[in-house]
Amino acid sequence: MRRLMRLLSGLALVLALLLAGPMWMLATEQVTLRGSWASAGREPAGLAPDASDSPEAVVQVMAARTWGWRGAFGVHTWIATREVDAESYRMHHVLSWRRPALVTQLTPTPDRAWYGNPPTLLADYRGEAAEALIPEIERAVAAYPAAATYRAWPGPNSNTFTAWVIRQVDGLEATLPVTAIGKDYLFTGLVAPTPGGGGVTASLGGLVGLTVGRAEGLEINLLGLSLGVDVQRPALKLPGVGRLGMAPRISGQGGE
Repeated sequence: MRRLMRLLSGLALVLALLLAGPMWMLATEQVTLRGSWASAGREPAGLAPDASDSPEAVVQVMAARTWGWRGAFGVHTWIATREVDAESYRMHHVLSWRRPALVTQLTPTPDRAWYGNPPTLLADYRGEAAEALIPEIERAVAAYPAAATYRAWPGPNSNTFTAWVIRQVDGLEATLPVTAIGKDYLFTGLVAPTPGGGGVTASLGGLVGLTVGRAEGLEINLLGLSLGVDVQRPALKLPGVGRLGMAPRISGQGGE
């Protein structure tokens, strides 16, 4: 009986620690809980180059906090591509309210705020590098194995999609934030390359896992929430809160 009580107490402590970050985000009002998603801001962040100023091919990966209380836990990620001289981007992502969940849409502004939450840039490929990636990305998007499925936790969701496509395309890398819940959900097998390159992720159904990588550093996934440390670019990575420390590397020609 004592062993059982110790086990339960230990599990309760772990759960409390995992939820501390999201609860802090809610308590400090760093996520929007008021108003309606329909009236939330969708202003461009100035991350995606305009075709009139930069006609070259572009591939970008972005992330933004999700709407409402879910934003205390995680982000929504997407991939945007634009071919040479094209006027619009093709924005690939998975949405919870659409069936099929996988959506590809044309837009001149793939860097718009995600219902009040401005995006951040995770990868930025341009010119010949982007030209080579775009057809491979299109093929990977078409082959995504859960196009009709969305499950916020532990996956497959929007972050599962982004991570899966990145893993399928040679030369495409992006370090997804620790708040990208679902990025460690693997459809087959227990081990896969890290989206940031130069590492591996071992995961059991997206609920328990370990990531070790050049860009990701060390991450531990417990119950779908991840925490870790980046040694290369020193930072702590906490559930809900995200990254505390040096800014992450932006992959691609537009990065470092």
